[in-house]
Amino acid sequence: MTRSILEVVRRKRDGRELTGSEIDHLVESIVDGTLADHQIGALLMAIYLRGLTEAETAELTRAMVRSGETLDLRSIVGFKADKHSTGGVGDKVTLVLGPLVAAAGVKFPKLSGRGLAHTGGTLDKLESIPGMRVDLTLDELLDQVRHIGLAVTGQTAELVPADGIIYALRDQTATVDSIPLIASSVMSKKIAAGADGIVLDVKCGSGAFMKTLNSARELANLMVAIGKSAGKRTVAMITSMDTPLGNAIGNALEVGEAIQTLHGSGPADLEAEVIAFGSCIVEMAGISAGEDAQSLLREKLRDGSAAAKLAEMIEWQGGDSRVVDQPSLLPSAQRVIPVTSSVAGYVQSIDGLSIGMIGMDLGAGRRAKGEPVSPSAGVVLRAKPSSAEVQAGDVLAELHMPPDHELHHPIPPLDELQERLRRAYRFGSQPAPESPSILAVIH
Repeated sequence: MTRSILEVVRRKRDGRELTGSEIDHLVESIVDGTLADHQIGALLMAIYLRGLTEAETAELTRAMVRSGETLDLRSIVGFKADKHSTGGVGDKVTLVLGPLVAAAGVKFPKLSGRGLAHTGGTLDKLESIPGMRVDLTLDELLDQVRHIGLAVTGQTAELVPADGIIYALRDQTATVDSIPLIASSVMSKKIAAGADGIVLDVKCGSGAFMKTLNSARELANLMVAIGKSAGKRTVAMITSMDTPLGNAIGNALEVGEAIQTLHGSGPADLEAEVIAFGSCIVEMAGISAGEDAQSLLREKLRDGSAAAKLAEMIEWQGGDSRVVDQPSLLPSAQRVIPVTSSVAGYVQSIDGLSIGMIGMDLGAGRRAKGEPVSPSAGVVLRAKPSSAEVQAGDVLAELHMPPDHELHHPIPPLDELQERLRRAYRFGSQPAPESPSILAVIH
């Protein structure tokens, strides 16, 4: 490390604001290998403890974008939209939203990631579809979006290489939950991906990284400000993640539920969130607005065009598109274990983190980066706060146990998993009051 870079790290350690040129120098040094991992770790900890101003975070984001290639979408006619979620239990919104808005006339080129721990990842879910490719080249991505308006694939190493280095070290240095680092990581990738408009889903609650509304609002405001400074139309919605979204938690299980929703018969909470995000996107695109936008999207679910668009995407990416009409072709569990309630009452809430960790222990999530996941493992909730009164002995949920060839680590004892699942439920004597899934919208 040169003395000038060491001085920059020291200045941040002491709480000083860094200049744009200093931040540029740091990011260049991270990418070209001048900074060793332990030195980058020291910088990340200084940022974690001292924070970054909005201006510093915007500069860091811009420097990260400049660290690699950017995706040029100008050759694609029409409005290009992108969406990002900070991750939550049962969050399969992208699997429904992409085909839906593409059916409505919006171009949806989406670079997605893999999950870590309990949150799951869109790529992991898509890979549970037999034959599905999620490693498109940039040329393949552009060609597919030109022809069908939709592609979901993994991020290439050429886009924002600085983020790949920093992200891996954040996990090792206990700095994952730094709001400026989250904001710069998300927005650098979204800006580099080249879309005209960006919609952000900031999850908030027990099953999300942002546990409180205040922290979720801080992150959302910061990301919207960064998007604005980059000339991107950006909207953030803060959504509740105290209870898992939909009923299915797990890769193939969530694909199946997304397909069900695209056919117009999915869980009400999932459809409501998809319609909210989709309405925002088609309004950005100038296609429709307000109630007309919602009506347009619901029609695309009813008339089969949204489901057909998913089948088209799967076929283009080498997958078996028959799953859209025959979800039984998706990987399935070796055993399905019902978990019954020991008490009677109305479900008030379900701890999202607890359910997510059970799914991870079954193999649906990964404990370390790069670990394989099981396509068929997971949890299906049969009782939620919107359900009728539960009686003792009624089924609360099902544990989907993967076949032996999908197991990559020992599964905890079955009775332990069942008891953990029961403890995730909170009951009351009266029906749970309706609570909105959209907690705030930030333009």
